[in-house]
Amino acid sequence: MITVWVVPRARRNQVTGVYSDALRVRIAAPAEKGRANKELLAYLSDLLGVSLQLGGGAGSRRKRLIASGVEAGELAERIARLVE
Repeated sequence: MITVWVVPRARRNQVTGVYSDALRVRIAAPAEKGRANKELLAYLSDLLGVSLQLGGGAGSRRKRLIASGVEAGELAERIARLVE
């Protein structure tokens, strides 16, 4: 599980670091009709090379994502490389 803090309506999609205990991600799509959620899942899935599903927080900036197809340790390493 990955905790993410999403900032919608950004100029571009970008991982900007850590906010509290969550990965902070800027998403270009607006938070309307689930568009930011869809773009977040597609963007992070591509960056991390895993399949992601929304596990909670659909209407919130703080979201829980569920990753599949990768071991927890490997996922943590991939996330750490994004934040460097």
